[in-house]
Amino acid sequence: MEIVIPDLPNKYTKSDAKLFEYISNHTEAFLFMSISQLSKETGMSEATISRFAKHMGYQDYKDMRSKMIQHQPLGGAANKLAGTLSKNESFDVQRWFRFQQECIKTTAENINGETFRKIIETLKSAERIYIHAKNASSSAAQLLFFRLRRLGFNVFLIPSGGSETIEGIAHAQRGDVAILFSFSKLSKEGKYILDYSKQAGFSTVAFTSRRMMPREECADYSMYVYRGEDREYHSVSSAIVMVDALILALSEEIKSVATERLRKVQELKRQY
Repeated sequence: MEIVIPDLPNKYTKSDAKLFEYISNHTEAFLFMSISQLSKETGMSEATISRFAKHMGYQDYKDMRSKMIQHQPLGGAANKLAGTLSKNESFDVQRWFRFQQECIKTTAENINGETFRKIIETLKSAERIYIHAKNASSSAAQLLFFRLRRLGFNVFLIPSGGSETIEGIAHAQRGDVAILFSFSKLSKEGKYILDYSKQAGFSTVAFTSRRMMPREECADYSMYVYRGEDREYHSVSSAIVMVDALILALSEEIKSVATERLRKVQELKRQY
């Protein structure tokens, strides 16, 4: 892997050279380390590490690590995780929960009530509901699938990739709905589904973290879900809350039917 860190200045100490060598050889591990962890790994004091950061032209250790994260060619998930952890010297569970609250608050502030009601009406009248998601968003998709099925809807999970995606949506037709989880970008499979919807006539709904999208990547209805900034570790908390909001609103719309369907499920559970 290419190491993207500044060149060592001409004037440096032996400690600088050792730290430079350690970071060059353990770059990905370093990006996740607090100054105390690096001190323990290298046997050098935190004061020595702080001086090294300044010798390298940074304000302090935190600034050095943050700048390196911005330019380091890590994989997407690793880069986002490192970016989130770099904001603080150590993980703080209270701070993390405040971040979740902010994600949910931002999502709530951006809900379009009219669009939300149209989505409920579309799902309520759907003959069949198809759900597609990839990677981490699959957790929210599984929850939506489980809750819709419990309410008695005819719901299907579309395989995440390859030709199986096409097979999974091939029988969708007018009167059906496809729900896509496409937060930061639309996958090639998502593009297939949107394109095919125009031919087959079924409706589309998207969970997205983008406020602006190219016309060809827009579903019929979109729900904005805030999950953090681009270079942060993305949370699914707001997506889960949105899923439950949809289910509760949909349950209210079909109250008597939903109650009967849930009662039948409970009876079968007691029986078997």
